[in-house]
Amino acid sequence: MTSLEELLERTSRTFALSIPVLPEPTRREVMIAYLLFRIADTFEDASHWEPGKRIEALADFQRMLAEPAPEEARRVSERWSAAGPSPHAGYRGLIAETPFVLESFFALRPEAAAPVRVHVGRSAQGMAGFVARSDGGALTLSGLDDLRAYCYAVAGIVGEMLTELFLLDRPALAPIAPFLRERAATFGEALQLVNILKDSAVDASEGRRFLPASVPRSDVFALARRDLGTAADYIHALQRCGAPRGLVEFTALPVLLARASLDRIEERGPGSKISRPEVFFLTRQLKSALDSGRPAVPESGAA
Repeated sequence: MTSLEELLERTSRTFALSIPVLPEPTRREVMIAYLLFRIADTFEDASHWEPGKRIEALADFQRMLAEPAPEEARRVSERWSAAGPSPHAGYRGLIAETPFVLESFFALRPEAAAPVRVHVGRSAQGMAGFVARSDGGALTLSGLDDLRAYCYAVAGIVGEMLTELFLLDRPALAPIAPFLRERAATFGEALQLVNILKDSAVDASEGRRFLPASVPRSDVFALARRDLGTAADYIHALQRCGAPRGLVEFTALPVLLARASLDRIEERGPGSKISRPEVFFLTRQLKSALDSGRPAVPESGAA
């Protein structure tokens, strides 16, 4: 049987690196939550399906999160798979394993399952709203506020859910809970903006124009940098409060990778990526900082 870890490795390069460092039970909870969000993302990204079919899939998926229905999950996932939900082999494999992911979700402790269910459902609903605006499979965002609303639906809500999972059974984090919650959505927005800038050429070729024509590209870069600064504040708060090392490392690595990616994209244009050796270097640099008690994420411009 395919494991959750194998599904993660096939669907996310960054999260396959960062989720394993989390302490249990948060590690398993976040892994399952990521896979659920990825299922919804696959339907949102399926621009080769007409909008009504994508909205129906998102609604069916939301309904299946409400209570266990193994036979329905098997039947519906087979229908989704037969319709070819994605050109990405890892995403197709994930859709086929939807019943297994749902079974794993329903086995979570109730206090973790509740925020995962609520936030995945909110995100799927938000995605459906943007799919409904598609014209012939193409989505075009109209301005910076529209871009930020989209980022919230697909990533800001993820940041809010992760924060709730981090706070579970960790009374030492209670004093900074309001600070973290206030910044959680911006953290998600930061990472999504970097992905949108990186993938803008490919997205446009597939009918998704997330970068509004009316907004200068420099404004989006500036917003992403401000958001990454907010994400760094979130990480520093965790570190100062004595959060488990795994929480700090999990949140810091995507920010370090996003900073490096943003510099590369600004220098070389969409599609530019940091190399595997660079990812390895940043990972080693982060571990060294945590070993020595230095900030996990240096201030912008610091060595």
